Amino acid sequence: MDPKEIDWLRLTSIIESHKSQKWAIIPLLQEVQETFGYIPPDSIEPIAEAFDLFPSQVQGVVTFYAGFTLEPKGKYVVRVCRGTACHVKGARSILRFMKKELGLDEGETDPDYHFTLETVACLGACFLAPAMMVNRTYFGKLSPKKVATVLGQYGKPH
Repeated sequence: MDPKEIDWLRLTSIIESHKSQKWAIIPLLQEVQETFGYIPPDSIEPIAEAFDLFPSQVQGVVTFYAGFTLEPKGKYVVRVCRGTACHVKGARSILRFMKKELGLDEGETDPDYHFTLETVACLGACFLAPAMMVNRTYFGKLSPKKVATVLGQYGKPH
């Protein structure tokens, strides 16, 4: 299924399950994103109507929180740390290697929605520097060889 296709029945069900709760907009958006992998732009208006809000208010919440995205991401979101400890330990060369391996630049998703490459200010795993995450799993003390092995675990052919 194309990640940009919206299952409207599922979306309506998610909205209805949160509609009676006061201040449920963030949990609702989290569930929408968990279900679809992103917040489909076409879902903003029905969400706003259900909560008696302006679409711009819902859009404001989505764009304010970095955890929400209006674009589909890959099945595996790879986050490379750019924090001070990681930078000192070679994160820049790890990122360069990662870009080459995945054929992606920062913020890009491959055409088959398998990988998305992102950089973050800090992963909070300085003791593992240089570090990265794939979805919610941390990997540290990275080298190009270790990065290739990790990407291989997630379906990247060598």
